[in-house]
Amino acid sequence: MQASHPLSPAQAGVQKPGLLGPRFRGDERERRADETIESPMRRALRRLKRRKGAVAGLIVIALFVLVAVFAPLIAPYDPAAQSWTAVRKAPSAAHWLGTDDVGRDVLARVIFGARASLLAGVISVAIAVSIGVPLGLISGYLGGWVDALLSRITDAMLAVPFLILAIALAAFLGPSLGNAMIAIGVTTTPIFVRLTRGQVMAVKVEDYVEAARAIGNPRWRIALFHILPNILPALLVQGTLSIAAAIIAEAALSFLGLGQQPPAPSWGSMLNSAQRFLTTASWMAIWPGLAIFLTVLSFNLVGDGLRDALDPKER
Repeated sequence: MQASHPLSPAQAGVQKPGLLGPRFRGDERERRADETIESPMRRALRRLKRRKGAVAGLIVIALFVLVAVFAPLIAPYDPAAQSWTAVRKAPSAAHWLGTDDVGRDVLARVIFGARASLLAGVISVAIAVSIGVPLGLISGYLGGWVDALLSRITDAMLAVPFLILAIALAAFLGPSLGNAMIAIGVTTTPIFVRLTRGQVMAVKVEDYVEAARAIGNPRWRIALFHILPNILPALLVQGTLSIAAAIIAEAALSFLGLGQQPPAPSWGSMLNSAQRFLTTASWMAIWPGLAIFLTVLSFNLVGDGLRDALDPKER
């Protein structure tokens, strides 16, 4: 009786696991299935992490937010304390960023000035969003004479340069940080009205909106629960970019004396004080100007990253 020899894998019809073997194909199918069921939020975060500029911008913004929140603990001096024996002193061990024209520590004023600038940027955009998004939603969804009226008002406001209109409103309301934020928010509102209207007009003809209308959903429910969630990515990107513009506008208003009032610190008011001493005490202008530059650049980088991460066509 002859001994039976075991068949080789090739003779038995069994394929060795390799690069193209069943195990690899199974893993590939599982990976693709995981990507298919990945939530939109996780997918957007994964795409955002690949944008190094956006990640760097988020880090810088987080640092400025922490500095603004913990300013009393971080600042080495009282930002309003004057010292006539330390007028326009160059950076040293005692005053790392130097002092201003009345002996106040520049570092302390830059740290506390972050509060005014970030607060102005966020609150101004919040005002614009709270007014502009509902108006744009109504205008784009209802159409007709409502759309025509709101569109003409928006066009009239957009015809005036942004900063000119903000200065006029701030001067009318009176010089203060609160009035400056209101003026910037009202001036930014037409941008969100126009953006929301355009997005709504593009979305309201989609099949899922028609299906929601066909099963008897009221107009307000369609607008709030079917249209608004699908236009949020565009609004989020515009909001991030608008914060950067609002920070510049607040600095401009403070520079003109229409924003944060002395002796409270603000990056714009610091630049106003420094303009007379650019040649003899340049550090008075360098540090607040650099803070404005870094903050605005960071918000723009984050806005660009969000635009790419939330783009449905992005692979």
